[in-house]
Amino acid sequence: MSAKLMQGNEAIAEGALKAGVRFFGGYPITPSTEIAEGMAKMLPKVGGTFIQMEDEIASMGVVLGASLAGKKVLTASSGPGISLKQELIGYASAAEIPVVIVNVQRVGPSTGQPTAPSQGDVMQARWGTHGDHSIIVLSPWSVREAFDIAVKSVNYAERFRSPVILLTDEIVGHLRENVELPDEVEIYPRRIPKKSRAEGYQPYAPDDDLVPNVANFGEGYHIHVTGLIHDETGFPVGSPKVTRESIKRMHEKIARAEDEIIEVHQEFMDDAEFAVISFGGTSRTAYEAVLNARKRGIKVGFVRLITIFPFATKIIHEVAKNLRGMIVAELNFGQIVNEVERAVKGQCPVKLCAKYDMTIFEPEEIEKSIDELVAEVSK
Repeated sequence: MSAKLMQGNEAIAEGALKAGVRFFGGYPITPSTEIAEGMAKMLPKVGGTFIQMEDEIASMGVVLGASLAGKKVLTASSGPGISLKQELIGYASAAEIPVVIVNVQRVGPSTGQPTAPSQGDVMQARWGTHGDHSIIVLSPWSVREAFDIAVKSVNYAERFRSPVILLTDEIVGHLRENVELPDEVEIYPRRIPKKSRAEGYQPYAPDDDLVPNVANFGEGYHIHVTGLIHDETGFPVGSPKVTRESIKRMHEKIARAEDEIIEVHQEFMDDAEFAVISFGGTSRTAYEAVLNARKRGIKVGFVRLITIFPFATKIIHEVAKNLRGMIVAELNFGQIVNEVERAVKGQCPVKLCAKYDMTIFEPEEIEKSIDELVAEVSK
């Protein structure tokens, strides 16, 4: 272990590098730029490549090209840049190209408040690109966890040949903590073909886990890559049957691993009558609010979403069975609360504690929502 004082953005760069990322393509944008700066400094030292592109669209395109050529890749941006990347995020989903996209959230829409924290890109992360697609979205609450989730994001991208969005926020991105980073991490290698061309290799033939072992460009295999619906050869097919099977497989390759992918951090739930649900930087304030409420005798628990998507529907549903009410605290007008309500299915009231004025939560604000919920259900 090596101890360092660093901010969340720097930890993401360190984690990605440790997980094997050797190519970064990006464009500077507040509040994510420190990730690009870190990769620019570190990648050349390990034989990697950093490229600053002319815009966010080109940044996304260049990392997809590098990934197809066999490199583990990373790009980073904030809300406006993520909007520009959406078409190629969809392309990565359809063509099953491993890529990690970091979104350090700031206030929007449009250019919004560039230096202010927000969590308003939750639904963009899930549904920003068009069409039916699956995606993995993870969110850290500390500098050390930013490192760990960066490693995990790279591993998931490679394992499932899918875009993975590391959805952090300005709070965690610019938070500085003294952390110990591991010298070694578990790394998922790039998938390789199990058949030769002579044995009938097809680039998009799924393995037992429904994920194809697409060869890297330049290694002697004939590969066709397209955003059109395609069969196992990689070439487009205008068939309802192939379309149905292709879209279903791309969803199921992630869905069948949900129990492993979905992570939820829970505390004080054994005797809880109420719970505060949060994610990312807001969870730090929510945790203190829960501690303060418990000191006042209110039996409230803490539930933090580490995996945002696939959503923890089963876990939230089970948690709700034993509660008198839930509060969802998020720095937006109300986004993840809709997913929580869907999972709860009316088993208990769900109250939104929202903030969207470019300032972070104070513990007292979440405590006030706790008190209001207790009063409402006690009438």
